[in-house]
Amino acid sequence: MDFSVKSGNPEKQRTACVVVGVFERRRLSAAAGQLDQASGGRLSNLLRRGDLEGRSGQTLLVHNLADTLCDRVLLVGCGREREFDERRYRKAVGRAVRALNETGAMEAVCYLTELTVKGRERDTYWRVRQAVETAEDTLYRFDRLKSEKSTERRPLRRLVFGVPSRRELAVGERAAREGAAIAAGAHLARDLGNLPANICTPAYLADEARTLAKSSRRMKVEVLERADMEKLGMGALLAVARGSRQPPKLVVLQYSGGTRGAKPVVLVGKGITFDSGGISIKPSAAMDEMKFDMCGAAGVLGALKVCVDLQLPLNVVGVIVASENLPDGDASKPGDVVTSLSGQTIEILNTDAEGRLVLCDALTYCERFGPEAVVDLATLTGACVVALGKHASGLLGNHAPLAHDLLNAGRYSGDRTWELPLWDEYQDQLKSNFADMANVGGRDAGTITAACFLSRFTKKYHWAHLDIAGVAWKSGKRKGATGRPVPLLAQYLLDRCEGRGTPARKGRGAAGG
Repeated sequence: MDFSVKSGNPEKQRTACVVVGVFERRRLSAAAGQLDQASGGRLSNLLRRGDLEGRSGQTLLVHNLADTLCDRVLLVGCGREREFDERRYRKAVGRAVRALNETGAMEAVCYLTELTVKGRERDTYWRVRQAVETAEDTLYRFDRLKSEKSTERRPLRRLVFGVPSRRELAVGERAAREGAAIAAGAHLARDLGNLPANICTPAYLADEARTLAKSSRRMKVEVLERADMEKLGMGALLAVARGSRQPPKLVVLQYSGGTRGAKPVVLVGKGITFDSGGISIKPSAAMDEMKFDMCGAAGVLGALKVCVDLQLPLNVVGVIVASENLPDGDASKPGDVVTSLSGQTIEILNTDAEGRLVLCDALTYCERFGPEAVVDLATLTGACVVALGKHASGLLGNHAPLAHDLLNAGRYSGDRTWELPLWDEYQDQLKSNFADMANVGGRDAGTITAACFLSRFTKKYHWAHLDIAGVAWKSGKRKGATGRPVPLLAQYLLDRCEGRGTPARKGRGAAGG
């Protein structure tokens, strides 16, 4: 998809379609009002006739509007104007893009980006970038494995977004460029998540990392094999891999866009390419969705792709720990005790709590990079889905400013997260009679005790944990990977490039008026 921005009156746009908004009670947006005035009130007449009320999700395609240069006008219902917030804005853009794609309009000029969106900092930059990301999300298809590909007769190929004035063209172009890069990173993560486990193996993830590294001179990759892990003493990771014929991989991607010697941000991704639960086997219902247990690894690759595409001026390290978790005669058993890379011993009470076992060795490995911050992302606990549903990632960490930055990045990007406590009182649930700790802490506070386990391996740096079990994929009729938390991570990295947190976004907003 080709995205661009322009300023100018809607009635003067020579295009296949102009997209404008209509609020409830048939209230025309400013751009719709200009078209109505140019056409002698035809849009008002259509609305008075009852063809469109302006409710959220409604659309109406108008052909041959008098005294305008466009072939068609698409009216998009936006709901109540005073309630037009971020969620309703994304819904309006998504509905418009879907309608354009279904009606054969190969290109269009969209004025929804000029609407006022309730909320802080929802300026031109935010509106254009969100429109680009929403458009790409709406048009995403995964048909790689189908013998017949899904094809639209005349698919939407070009989308131009209107900005209020010429002085906002530069910030709009930047927003379109950054939005497209973030969408491409999320697209990569979605593709990897949607692939079945017989294709997307640990070796496949390693090959994807090598392909990404070849796309930039700033990137280098190293893949640690089983022998390397044994030599280092990664007993927790290797305990998970014992039940699989697919060899585990520890993939290290280093993106060097910042100054030499500057401390990197390290992103760690859980890459369990299929999770049966091991000896503590899962119920068979919906077990096919356990191919999504590598979405943390996919998110790391997606975020690093954003770094490459935007040539971000900072150093980022991606660590992907990849394995399968399967039952086998050599698989780990409940009650086994293993020694982690840190030297701490772990009693494996439940082999289905494997994510924290592979992550703990990866987190210890991160010490060698002297990181500024470490963020791990993992589809770690079903308890997080119970607590937060499908709307927010769980956030826990040992450094309040880092958590604050991630919360702000989530609010701004729309890829939200919610912080849970990491109090010492929860650590008692991990006590073991036979080892330094158990790998599970019982039913209560499952998301928190999982993070407590990981916190024991992160004492030498600032760390945050994102439990993405609820947001990484959707079930049911629309089953598939979402690409989250790539937008959140991308926003966090963009904020670091420009001075961290809210001040960076304020600077961006000032440029956009």
